[in-house]
Amino acid sequence: MALTLIATTAMGLESIAAKELRALGYEDIQVENGKIIFTGEPIDICRANLWLRTADRIKLKIGEFKAASFEELFEQTKALPWADYLPVNAEFPVTGKSVKSQLYSVPDCQSIVKKAIVENLKQHYHQEWFAENGPLYKIEVSLLKDQATLTIDTSGAGLHKRGYRYYHGQAPLKETLAAALIMLTNWTPDRPFVDPFCGSGTLPIEAALIGQNIAPGFNRDFVSESWPLIPQADWEKAREEVEDLAKYDQPLNIIGTDIDHKMVELSAGNALEAGLGDLIQFKQMQVSDFTSKEEYGCMVGNPPYGERMGEYKQAEAIARQLGQLYREYPTWSFYFITSFEEFEKAFGKAASKKRKLYNGRIRTDYYQYFGKRPPQTPKE
Repeated sequence: MALTLIATTAMGLESIAAKELRALGYEDIQVENGKIIFTGEPIDICRANLWLRTADRIKLKIGEFKAASFEELFEQTKALPWADYLPVNAEFPVTGKSVKSQLYSVPDCQSIVKKAIVENLKQHYHQEWFAENGPLYKIEVSLLKDQATLTIDTSGAGLHKRGYRYYHGQAPLKETLAAALIMLTNWTPDRPFVDPFCGSGTLPIEAALIGQNIAPGFNRDFVSESWPLIPQADWEKAREEVEDLAKYDQPLNIIGTDIDHKMVELSAGNALEAGLGDLIQFKQMQVSDFTSKEEYGCMVGNPPYGERMGEYKQAEAIARQLGQLYREYPTWSFYFITSFEEFEKAFGKAASKKRKLYNGRIRTDYYQYFGKRPPQTPKE
């Protein structure tokens, strides 16, 4: 059964998620703002949920049509093949959103879509009432410029919820963004990786998962695991692939440091929860105390942003210290995400590359400073 799937992402991460999908073998890919559309079979719902590091969730697209009136929305929703997806006992709440559309009342749109689906299922299952006591299907009606798209969420909890971060600090980096930051570097598992502002340990943990090719969804459940549409054998096969492709023997040199000892303890606890406790070293340390005898390492961090007046000086001082490290370690590459606009000035050098990203709702820049390339080992 051919399915149209949508991987949603935070703004700015679309190209990275698309690259992930291509690496997984998907070719028919369409990249749009905040989403990547691709086609697949039921097993691809399993694979995409288990493997995508930078996507927010995977949605199953049921239909798309123009709807400038409630009558159009009702009739075209009713005409879709809902019984192909929803069993007779399905629980199917409807959520919605509307942008620049004539049908701007979201509660009314939700109500009409719900009624239309019920009418469709009545005709198919030949019954008047549905208990909705079975598997959960969260349906969304999304209206953009009078174009309605109807989808079902296959993920459940957002894909950033890997199942390892039980504890976190005040403003933790989302796991999906952390993975994207790492994938935008030149880091490879045979090189040192350091996060000098480890907070709750998200960057080092995501680096360890990437380094050993461990699927980010290996440790969690998905709402679509209870759907008749996807045979249990598909989930079993997809999870076996996850196990077979993991490189548990890959040695890693990953360090997370933080000035706050509580954050260091919290990070270590989260790494332990992820089953990566032995792979990552966590230390209490301030940036200026960093030393290493290693060459060609990567330092990736989320330094203080200086959002409030009192924090500006701190953000400036830290950027200056990071610039000093850059000059002391010419073979290392440095990557920092921050909304601190004076970062390059305080760092003492313009970035090799700069990328606009959003950390939650905060617009940030990702400053990338490339060190010297490691010498290539001659091929035998």
